[in-house]
Amino acid sequence: MTSRDELFDDLAALHLAREGVDIGPMFGSEGLRIRGKVFAFRVKRGIIAKLPEERVSELDAAGRAERMIMRERAMREWVFVPDAASDLWETVIDEAFAFVDRITP
Repeated sequence: MTSRDELFDDLAALHLAREGVDIGPMFGSEGLRIRGKVFAFRVKRGIIAKLPEERVSELDAAGRAERMIMRERAMREWVFVPDAASDLWETVIDEAFAFVDRITP
């Protein structure tokens, strides 16, 4: 296990202590979910998180994260934050939790 995996596991544990948060499958990985809706998950070279479109654009413009592309289509509310920007993970995961919690019944 790499230190980045350990970092994600530590951040995940903080959220798993919250009511309604669990882990479930997402694109062949394990994703953090609130009431069944994924808000962040670990991938081979970073994390992917669901954020408001404006925040995804802001992170993308800053150059330390990228709008997620799936099948040649830019995803409005999903951002990829690479291992090289792991210092952003805690903030991004916290923001993703708050966003998905707010929009999920």
